[in-house]
Amino acid sequence: MHKPAKILTIVGARPQFVKASVVSRELRQFPELSEVIVHTGQHFSAAMSDIFFDELDIPQPHYNLGIDSLSHGAMTGRMLEEIEQVIEAERPELVVVYGDTNSTLAGALAAAKLHVPVAHVEAGLRSFDMRMPEEINRILTDRVSDLLFSPTKTAVSNLEQEGFANFPAKIIETGDVMFDAVLFHRERANLSAETAARLPAELNGCVLATIHRAENTDDLARLTSILSSLEEIHKTVPVLLLLHPRTQKIIDENGIKPNVWLAEPVGYLEMLYLLERCSLVMTDSGGLQKEAFFMGKFCLTLRDRTEWTELVEAGVNHLVGTGRETILAGFEALSAKKFDSTISPYGDGRAAEKIVRAIAEYL
Repeated sequence: MHKPAKILTIVGARPQFVKASVVSRELRQFPELSEVIVHTGQHFSAAMSDIFFDELDIPQPHYNLGIDSLSHGAMTGRMLEEIEQVIEAERPELVVVYGDTNSTLAGALAAAKLHVPVAHVEAGLRSFDMRMPEEINRILTDRVSDLLFSPTKTAVSNLEQEGFANFPAKIIETGDVMFDAVLFHRERANLSAETAARLPAELNGCVLATIHRAENTDDLARLTSILSSLEEIHKTVPVLLLLHPRTQKIIDENGIKPNVWLAEPVGYLEMLYLLERCSLVMTDSGGLQKEAFFMGKFCLTLRDRTEWTELVEAGVNHLVGTGRETILAGFEALSAKKFDSTISPYGDGRAAEKIVRAIAEYL
């Protein structure tokens, strides 16, 4: 009997744990495939990491590299070095990377330099903003990947326009694995007793907000403008701001005390619970923009551009940047709008199945 083909999965950040959970579950249905999970440690706190493995039933990582809290160059370099050692030890047939983090790029580069095929889940996404480190990571990862799993027609079109038809790579439109995850987990959405105890008792109708992107947290003018807008909205509609560790550190260092409801990050099932009950999402997160849509909620995106252009075109996601006036105007504009739930740009909820079948055929 042949040994199962070994898949090395590289994850490191919250959205990647969610995406990997559905693909990992599907991989277990294929006896001819086996999975080795590497956690780079990019999201290292229990609230941003451990809880996702527990509640999403992801097998515990075979490797935890513990690489975090470094500059982009230092973090990517350390990851590249250590992932290379793991690949040489494990000798996988394929390396799978997700999304657009430093972990994604480091995993893809390490594999490509060792001539191990790379599969990129969420290939072809583009914000067309090269100031974003995520955009650089996406472009470079796509270029060295062999299997490009694109979540949307727009993502496929982006790759075609960049000339990928001339490269030895296979582009496959699969739909979005985060849609799979919401469909699978939403009935289990709930708050733990511990989280419920530190949140306000009445959450229905609140605005759910997160801020974590470096271009917003590391620029004090942008950050204070966003926080000022949230405080203004909080005067009429309660705002629950979930504080990423980076954001928490910066506001503490600068003595900023936002006058909104503040809470630590929550687990994935808890986030779905909050999304179900909120009236609106305000975020600079890529994943949360989609999760808001999947849960039927409008999103104000606190960025100048987004990779999820389908949602902007459909009018359910508004790009408002970080200026106080544009944020407040966006909030007013959405308060009178009705959500259009008829659009379905992200597939049929079977993206993970399509990805794993394509991997099995490729190997």
